[in-house]
Amino acid sequence: MNTTTLTRLASTEDDVHPSAAQLLRRAQALVPTLRRQAETTERNRRVSSETTQMIRDADLYKLMQPARFGGYEYGFPDLIDITAEIGRGCGSTAWCYGLAAVHQWLIGTFPLQAQEDVWLGDPDALVCGSYAPSAKAVAVDGGFKVAGRWGFASNCQNSQWAILGVIFPGVGADGKPEAGFLLVPCSDYEIEDTWFTVGLAGTGSNTIVIEQEIFVPQHRMLTFAQASSNNPPGSASNTNPIYRVPFLSAAPVSIVAPALGMVQGALDEFLEWIGSRTTRGAVAGAGNPVAHFPQVQSRVAEASAAIDAARLLLHRDTLDVQAQVSLGLEISIAMRIRNRRDHAYAARILAQAANAMFDAVGGAGLSLSNGIQRNWRDANALARHISMNWDAVSTMYGQHKFGLEPKGQY
Repeated sequence: MNTTTLTRLASTEDDVHPSAAQLLRRAQALVPTLRRQAETTERNRRVSSETTQMIRDADLYKLMQPARFGGYEYGFPDLIDITAEIGRGCGSTAWCYGLAAVHQWLIGTFPLQAQEDVWLGDPDALVCGSYAPSAKAVAVDGGFKVAGRWGFASNCQNSQWAILGVIFPGVGADGKPEAGFLLVPCSDYEIEDTWFTVGLAGTGSNTIVIEQEIFVPQHRMLTFAQASSNNPPGSASNTNPIYRVPFLSAAPVSIVAPALGMVQGALDEFLEWIGSRTTRGAVAGAGNPVAHFPQVQSRVAEASAAIDAARLLLHRDTLDVQAQVSLGLEISIAMRIRNRRDHAYAARILAQAANAMFDAVGGAGLSLSNGIQRNWRDANALARHISMNWDAVSTMYGQHKFGLEPKGQY
C-alpha cells in the first residue's frame, strides 16, 4: 500500500478524529502489502521503518494515545480487532503494532510530566518495553540511577523511548523493594542485536543495554502496584476510564490478538492453497482433490472455531473491565484472574489451530515462502511467551478457585 492509496482512503473519512471502524478499515487496507512483505520482514529480523511509517500514516498508533497529545482514546476491544487485522498480513508486524499501541495507553497511566516528556516534542513517538525487573534502581535526589540489560525489547529499533522493568528500593508502604517501570529515551541506551529465533523472527526483540548509570527523574517512574491499581498516577490527568484499567487485566490482549490474525491469515491461505491442490499418488492415490478429504475439512472448522472462541473471550473480558472502571468500581481478584486465564487459553487454542492446519499442508508447506508455516511458527512462539504460559496461569486460576493464595501476577 503506498501513501497515495492511504491518502485516498483517509480523504473519505473524518481525518481529525476517525472512528474506530474507520481505523479498522485502514488496517484492513494494509493487509495485502503486509502479507507480501512478511517473508522479508522475517528475513530482516525486524519491522522496517517504512512499514512503521505506513502504519503511522494510517493513524493506527494513535488508537489508545491520550487525546491531549493527539490520540483517540479508544478501548481494548478496538485494539484487539485492529491488531488481529494487521496479523492477517504479518504476525511479526502485528506483534510490534500491538505492543506499540498498548504502550501509548500505558504511558497514559504514568504521571502527566512523563507523558509530556514523551509526546510534547514528538506526538508520534513510539515506546518499546522490557517488563522483567532486570536491574535495581538506585534512589538519588530527584529520581533514580540505573544501569543494566533488558532482553526481549520488541520493536526497539522503531521506538524513541523504552519502558524498562526495575526493582525500586523501599518505595512501597511497608518499605520493601518493589518492582516497577522506568521510562527512558533512546538517547540513553544502546541496542544489542540478539534476536535470532524460530518464531516471531521479524519482531526485532533485541536487548537494551545501559552500560554506565544514567539518571531517570522521579516522574518517569511507575510501580507495578500503581499499574495494577484502579487509580494509577496518569488517571488524574486523563479522565477517560480506560486509563484506570489494571495493567494485567487487559494489556496482555495486545500480545494475544496477533495470534487471532496469524491463524486467520493461515486459514485464508489454507483455503486458497488447499482448494486448488490434488494428490499426486502415494497412499491417497493420484488426482484426488485435497479439499474433499474430511480431515482437511475438519481442520477448517477447528481453526475458524478457535478464532471465534478466542475473540469472544477477549472481547468479553475487556468489555467487562472497561465497564467496571467506567462505573468507578474496583476490578475484583476473580475477574483479574479470569482474564489472565483467558489470555493464556486464547493463545493456547489458537496455537493448536495453527498446528492442525500445518499438519495438513504436506511437504510443499515447508517452504519458507509459505505463509501457513510462518503463521504456525509465529503462533507457537507467541503461546510460549511467559504471560501466556498455560501451566503457570491455569494453576493460578485453580489456586484461586480452591481458596488458596494465587501464585502469579494478576
